[in-house]
Amino acid sequence: MSRKIGGADLERPDGVLLSTVVDGTLVVTLNRPESANALDDELMDALADLWRAAAGAPGLRAVLLTGAGRAFCAGADVSMLSVPRVKVGDTAAEELDFLPGPRLGVPVIVAVNGVCAGGGLHFVADADICIASTAARFLDPHVSVGQVSALEPLHLRLRMRPDVLARLVLLGRHESLPAERAERAGLVSEVVEPDALAGRAMELAAMIGRNSPEAVRLSRRALRAFEERLIAADMDLGWELIRRHRHHPDAVEGPAAFLEKREPKWATS
Repeated sequence: MSRKIGGADLERPDGVLLSTVVDGTLVVTLNRPESANALDDELMDALADLWRAAAGAPGLRAVLLTGAGRAFCAGADVSMLSVPRVKVGDTAAEELDFLPGPRLGVPVIVAVNGVCAGGGLHFVADADICIASTAARFLDPHVSVGQVSALEPLHLRLRMRPDVLARLVLLGRHESLPAERAERAGLVSEVVEPDALAGRAMELAAMIGRNSPEAVRLSRRALRAFEERLIAADMDLGWELIRRHRHHPDAVEGPAAFLEKREPKWATS
C-alpha cells in the first residue's frame, strides 16, 4: 500500500528512480544499475519531480539517497553527451534542479555505495551528510572525455582539501579516491562496511528525526544560505564556460572516443 505524507504520494516502486517513506525519511534509490546509475534526462526529470512532491510533505524529517547495484552514480550518461541536449538550464541552479538540497527544507543524507564519478559528485557536494562504504571510490573524468569540470568542483571546494580536489579535476579518469582517502580529504564524513551502509544512514536519519524539526530546518538554512552566497556567481560562470565549450571539437571527440573504446584525438590549442 502506498504511504502518503502531507498528501503527496512519494512512493515509486519501479522505474529509473525508486522511493519510499520509512519513519519520516524519504529513501531514494537511483535505479539504473545496468548503466551504473548514470544520469540521463529521464532520471534527472524523475528526481526533479520527486523533490517537487517532497517539498510539500511536512511529515518528512530527512532524505536518504543511494544507488542500486554496485555503483552509486557514474555521472552523466556518455550517450547523452554525444548528442545536442534538448533541455538545458539557463542558470546553474536551473541545470541542477535534480538535486534535493536547495529544494527541500530537511537534511539530505547521501550514502555512497560504489563508484561515484563526474556528475555523481553533485549529490556528494549537495548532501548535508555524506557517508560511504569501503567499496566506494570517487573520480571526476570530465576532462578525459573532453568536458569542462566547472560545477562539481566549486561545491566540493567548500568541503574538501583543495589540493586533492585539484588532482581529481585535472587528472581526470587517471585519479581515483578510495573511500578511506576520501574521508581523510573531507569528501565524506564516515566510512563503513558495505553491509552496514544502509543501516548507518538510517540511524543518522533517525537521530535527525528526534530533534526539533523547526530548529533543524532553520539551522540547516543558515548553513546553506552562507554557502550559496559564497559560490552563486561562480556557479553561473562555471555553467557559462561549460555551455561555451560544447561548441569545441573536443566536447564531441571525447564522448565519441569513449563510446568507440579508443584514445581521443584532441584538437590542438
